[in-house]
Amino acid sequence: MRAEARAAEARAAWAFLSPALGLITVFFVGPILIGLVLSFTDFDIYAIADPATVRVVGLENYGRILTDREFGNALRNTMTFVLLGGPLSVLTSLGVAMLVSSKLARWKDLFRVVFFAPVVTTLVGVAIVWKYLYHPRYGLIDAGLTRFGLPAIDWLGDPHWAMPAIVLFAVWKNFGYNMLIFVAGLQSIPEELYEAARIDGASGWSRFVHVTLPSLAPTFLFVGVITMIGQFQLFAEPYVMTQGGPLRSTVSVILLMYEQGFRWWRMGYAAAIAFVLLAMVLVGTWIQLKLAPGERR
Repeated sequence: MRAEARAAEARAAWAFLSPALGLITVFFVGPILIGLVLSFTDFDIYAIADPATVRVVGLENYGRILTDREFGNALRNTMTFVLLGGPLSVLTSLGVAMLVSSKLARWKDLFRVVFFAPVVTTLVGVAIVWKYLYHPRYGLIDAGLTRFGLPAIDWLGDPHWAMPAIVLFAVWKNFGYNMLIFVAGLQSIPEELYEAARIDGASGWSRFVHVTLPSLAPTFLFVGVITMIGQFQLFAEPYVMTQGGPLRSTVSVILLMYEQGFRWWRMGYAAAIAFVLLAMVLVGTWIQLKLAPGERR
C-alpha cells in the first residue's frame, strides 16, 4: 500500500511540475542548446533564406574571438564597467540602506520608495532624460560645474568621460534594488550584538566594522553576485545614450554581440560571443563564492 501511495504521490508531483518543466525546456533550455549549436556554425543571413548553406566550422568562431580587436575593446569596456560600477553600486546601496535604517531617520518608508523608484522606471525613458542632463551646453550637470568655476565636460562626446558617465547613470538606476536587500540584512542583525559592543566601549566605527560588516557577509555575497551578473549584461545604457561611441569607447560585449547578430547577421559568431560571456560570468561567480568567508572555513 505504501508503494502504491508513493507512486500516486510521484505521479501527482510530476503532473504539477510538468507544465513548469515544459515551459523551462521550451523557453530556457531549448534556446541555450540551439545557441550552442549555432556557435559552431557560420549561420548568417544567407542561412535564414536557405538553411542548406550553413557550414559547421567547429571552434573557428571561438578562435576568432581571441584575435578580434573589436571583441578585445568591448571586453575592456565591459570589465571597466564591472570593476568600476560594481563596487560603487554596492557601496552606494549599503550607505543609503544604513541611512534609511538609522534610528534617527524620519519618514523611512517614504525615502525607501523614493530611492527605489529609479529601479522600476523605464530604462530607455530615464536614459533619454540623463542624456539631456549630460548635455555639454544645456545640461544641468555642466551648469552646476561652471557655477563652481569648473570647466564643462562633454560627458557623452568625450571618449574618456563617456564610460564614467554611463557608470554614474547605471549606479543611480540600480542601487535601490540592492538597498532593499541591505535593509533586510540590517534588520536581521540582533540588537543584542550592538548593545554588547556599546557596553564594551566600542565606537560607532568599531560597531560597523566588527558587528555590521561580518553580520552582512551573506548579504554581501548575494548582492555581489547579482550585481556582477547585471554589470556583465551592460547593453541598454550605451545602446540608448551613445550607440557604443564615441570612438567605440562604450561598446560592451553584449552590445557587440547584438551588432554582430542583428546588424551584420553573423549569428554563429554572435552565439560564440554569448557563450564566452556566459563562461566569464560563471568564473566571476565561482571566484566570489570561493572568496566568501564561509568558503574559507
